[in-house]
Amino acid sequence: MIDRSMIFTVGAALVALLVVLELVRRRHLSEEYSLLWLGTAVVMLLLGIWRDLLHQLAAVLNIYDPTNLLFLLALLFLLFIQLYFSMVITRLTRENKEAAQQIALLRYQISQSGSANEDDQRGESD
Repeated sequence: MIDRSMIFTVGAALVALLVVLELVRRRHLSEEYSLLWLGTAVVMLLLGIWRDLLHQLAAVLNIYDPTNLLFLLALLFLLFIQLYFSMVITRLTRENKEAAQQIALLRYQISQSGSANEDDQRGESD
């Protein structure tokens, strides 16, 4: 039986799929991060179309209300997203620190070679 919530869920999942694909096409979202959102949209689509799957999963996990399972899945997904982005931020912070250190070393080397050139020019003019 098709009801309003099923139509809304399937519609929202299809819109999410289209938005993510359009963001990737326009290069506003990298392919690496789009996989998470595409996976979310596919899961939403599956749960929207195959309502019995949600009820069966809830029964297997001994969760009384399938809606609670849906909220649990959403919470776990958000925690996974936070963990993933924390790993990305950590990597980018490390790379940024290393790049800043390399720039500082290059600036130091340039300033040292610049002062050595000035000393050489002074020696030649004397």
